[in-house]
Amino acid sequence: MVKIRLRRMGGHKKPFYRIVVADSRAPRDGRFIEEIGYYDPMKKPADIKIDAEKAQKWLSTGAQPTDTVKTLFQKNGIV
Repeated sequence: MVKIRLRRMGGHKKPFYRIVVADSRAPRDGRFIEEIGYYDPMKKPADIKIDAEKAQKWLSTGAQPTDTVKTLFQKNGIV
C-alpha cells in the first residue's frame, strides 16, 4: 500500500517535514517514491507548500494520506 506521509528532517527540537509518497512498509525517514511538498511548523504562521498536481495524481491512483497530511491538504484546499 502507498501512503502520503511526513518525513522528519531538521535538528534536535527544530523539526521540519517533507511530504512524501512512500510504501507503507518503509521506515518513517527511509526510502520514498516521490517528494510532493514540505511543512515547517516552527515558523509563525506555519509554512506549508504542496504541489497540488502531484498530490491529486497520487490520490487518484489510490495513495492514502495520513491524518496529519490529510489536515494539511484540507488547509491548502487539495482534498
